[in-house]
Amino acid sequence: MNQLAETNATLDFYTDFSKIKENVKSIEIKLNTLNYLIGKKDLDAAVKELWDNDKRVFNILDILIATRKEQNKKYLDDTGKPHLIHELLGSYEGVIKFLKGTGISEVLQNKEIKNLVDYVFGVEAGLDTHARKNRSGDITELLLHRILTTNGIEHRMEVYSHEFPELQRALGADEKRFDFMIQTKRCSYLIEVNFYNGGGSKPNEVARAYRELSPIINKVIGFEFVWVTDGQGWNSAKSKLEEAYKEIDRMYNFESLGDFLKEVKSEL
Repeated sequence: MNQLAETNATLDFYTDFSKIKENVKSIEIKLNTLNYLIGKKDLDAAVKELWDNDKRVFNILDILIATRKEQNKKYLDDTGKPHLIHELLGSYEGVIKFLKGTGISEVLQNKEIKNLVDYVFGVEAGLDTHARKNRSGDITELLLHRILTTNGIEHRMEVYSHEFPELQRALGADEKRFDFMIQTKRCSYLIEVNFYNGGGSKPNEVARAYRELSPIINKVIGFEFVWVTDGQGWNSAKSKLEEAYKEIDRMYNFESLGDFLKEVKSEL
């Protein structure tokens, strides 16, 4: 427990700028067209000009309030009835209602935004923080990939159980994807890796699942199950971690992983 890492985040974890740039690029022309509205005192007339010229430029307006059409976000009208935000963008009247109701109209008229492309870049950076939970798993896998590569250990990523008939027979109808596989002269190590910054039910569920999975794999000749897990989130699930540690033969955190790597190298 004293070895549990505080974080698995590298500097590139916090913001995925390549994704942000692609998101902005995909709507950049429309944003530049909407820049025409900045500073217009008669905003209604300016919107009408753009609407008559090409009403399609308004279908991205929802990104200005950090929402996307596919998210199906709703708002309540004056009677308390819910409506989809993006439905407003299908009419001139709706666009005016959106701009004034959200407060974007004042922001545009008062030139509080200088360029909508730059503004949306910032919005996308903010929205990207919601993707960190998903990136946490990817970064942990990348960390192990780097460690294995640095140690000269050849490995595969994303290996499926159906590739090995004897293994699939043992697992039954359930197909399993393993994060890594290391092939040595002695056996094939099937590895799962994860990191928990916080508590909740997920660590408990995973611990139970791997306690069940480990003996099934280990009974198949030529295969061994390995679980690499870490993170302060285990402090709230210490008993489940202890149970798993007693029952899973090969269980490591990133501090103790070196012992496993030495063993693997001796078998290559």
